Amino acid sequence: MKTLSTAAIAALALGFGFAAPASAATGTPCSIRDGACVRLSTNQAWLVYRGEASYGPVPVAHGRPGYETPTGTFPVLRKVRNDWSRPYNAPMPHAVYFTTDGIAFHEGGLTEQSHGCVRLSNEAAATFYANLFPGEQVQVVR
Repeated sequence: MKTLSTAAIAALALGFGFAAPASAATGTPCSIRDGACVRLSTNQAWLVYRGEASYGPVPVAHGRPGYETPTGTFPVLRKVRNDWSRPYNAPMPHAVYFTTDGIAFHEGGLTEQSHGCVRLSNEAAATFYANLFPGEQVQVVR
């Protein structure tokens, strides 16, 4: 099930006579319709559903110099609930792959940059895993 978007929350609030919140717009720097958005410059990510931010922003860690997270628009390729990185000998819980060379969203520490993957907190990684599906888009911007 997709999380409720801020626009949907605003519509419900308006239906009950409340003012719409200031964040009722999409609220991401991305142009995708369904998937995930990552802004590297602010270390933030969102889930996007029907063109609206449905979750986030959440903090992320991304690729360090020499291992930069690629920018662009990519398809979600596959999901693995409990994967293991052989090159870096590390767990990758809730992995959602979006490049053919192994870049994924997954649970991990947020205090150090990664080898290219987009690390999320436990809660955010589980939410991204539950709400991203093969064929949806991941857009990574600076």
